[in-house]
Amino acid sequence: MNKITDQLGQIGIIPVVAIDDAASAEPLGRALLDGGLPCAEITFRTAAAADAIQKMSAAHSNILVGAGTVLTIEQAKQAKAAGAKFIVTPGFDAAVVDWCLANEMPITPGVMTPTDINQALAKGLNILKFFPAEVAGGVKALKAIGGPYVGVKFIPTGGINASNLADYLSLPMVHACGGSFMVEKQLIAAGKFDEIRDLAKMAVNIVRLTRS
Repeated sequence: MNKITDQLGQIGIIPVVAIDDAASAEPLGRALLDGGLPCAEITFRTAAAADAIQKMSAAHSNILVGAGTVLTIEQAKQAKAAGAKFIVTPGFDAAVVDWCLANEMPITPGVMTPTDINQALAKGLNILKFFPAEVAGGVKALKAIGGPYVGVKFIPTGGINASNLADYLSLPMVHACGGSFMVEKQLIAAGKFDEIRDLAKMAVNIVRLTRS
């Protein structure tokens, strides 16, 4: 486990952000920090991703900013150039994984099956994104799939919300969870950063209560 993934594990919940206007990155970062949540995974689902990563990283050096939904080596390069500290992919892509490993960029590839997990292990990776968590069977599926893989930790993402976050965090194989419920796209677009701050506080409190 490297320093970055160790930090994500300590935080426990990773905001998964889709942002249309990079100008929102600075106030969004401030809201997350005020809510006690010093990390963000800015996804390449929008054209503003790289710029948003750069702006949030520049404005808030104490936020661990990563890139999500990275599908290609080119996006990985853009993310690194923008200042991303880690990369997350929705599935297992050997080319992207190899590039990240060669460039000392922490990567959490997406997995859903034992075959996916085997591919990741063959690359020396043991912190993996379980995606899409709820659609793939939720807590029961993760317990069953993760059971044989002693030493592998998962970051379930997809359908994680305030009502099931504690259920996932209670599993011994869960390193952290990814969720967008604190940073919904509509809230960011509407500039409702106080609401985002409050949702971040709620998420942090769930992590604290679950892990205490």
